[in-house]
This record gives sequence, structure tokens and C-alpha cells, in this order.
Amino acid sequence: MRVIAGTARRLKLETPAGRHTRPTSDKIKETLFNIIQQDLYDARFLDLFSGSGGIAIEALSRGAAEAVLVDNDREALRCIRTNLAHTHFEEQARVMGMDVLQALRRLDQQRKAFDIIFMDPPYSMGLERRILPYLTESTLVHDDTRIIVEASMEDDPIVMPPACGWYVERIKEYKNNCHIFICKEPAAGEVE
Repeated sequence: MRVIAGTARRLKLETPAGRHTRPTSDKIKETLFNIIQQDLYDARFLDLFSGSGGIAIEALSRGAAEAVLVDNDREALRCIRTNLAHTHFEEQARVMGMDVLQALRRLDQQRKAFDIIFMDPPYSMGLERRILPYLTESTLVHDDTRIIVEASMEDDPIVMPPACGWYVERIKEYKNNCHIFICKEPAAGEVE
């Protein structure tokens, strides 16, 4: 695994040992970042279920101002810290070693919204169905926040309730998984 583009381009990244983490392949990561590249410059990036930290590090390498990486696996946290040191992004990153909902509650108290929120939860556990409602009602999002969920193609697609003000903007499918892009509905009278 490596950083694909930006200031840390070509630097190799460590991945956590074991089967708890599924590193995103370079090809899928490149496709994802081609889609969000215009939104990255100077962005606040939140990476939930961060694993190796590769997604947040790619965002920082491509111009994000800061990133918060959340994971509760000890080996993943060691790996994240090693990768941040190797790519020299320790100053721009905050690592939170705790349960994702606990981290969200703590971040919510600071009332600083993120521009992009990426989550890659363990597949087939329905964790995103608990996290998305919390996010969409929290101070962690603003009108232009993009939430991106990586999911298995075997899981039921995420459907946002119409009343919540968020919708699935697009789904980018790959061989075994997909990225679901969720955005806020424009307020009445706004032009997209």
C-alpha cells in the first residue's frame, strides 16, 4: 500500500496485521480521490474505522488541512501512528483510539464541522445505520459536508429517510464493494 498522489506521493504505508482490516486497494483509492479531489483543498477530513490511516493520509497528501482518524484496534492505532510519522503528517492529524460513536460524541462537543467524512466500517454489521443518523443530526456536518461510506456489494444499500434532509448523491460500484456518497438536500429555494 502506498500514497498515490500529492506531497507524500509514492511513500509506502504499513497495514495492520491480521484480518480485522481491509486496506483499500490503490485502484479503488485512486478512483475515490478522483471523485472528491475538488473538495479536498484545505478541508477538514474525518476518517472513521481508519485501519492503516491510508485514506486520511491520502487526503492530507492531496491538500486537506487536517484529519481526525478514529479506530479502536490496538494494532491499527500503532500502524496509523507509524504511517503518520513516516509521511510527516503528525502535526495535521489527530488520532482517537476509541469506539467510533464515543469519538463522535467527543468531537461533537467541539462544534467544528468536517468537510468530508469517510467511513469504512466492518461489513455486514450495520454499523453505518447507527452512525449516519448521529452524524446527520450532529454539529459535525455543515450544508456542504460529504459523507462517504464504503460498503460491501452484498449488503443492503443505504437508504436515507426522506425527512432527514440527506440523500444518496451517487454510488460508485467496484467488484466487491462500493462507495456511497451522501450529501445534504439543498434548502428550499436554493439552486445547486
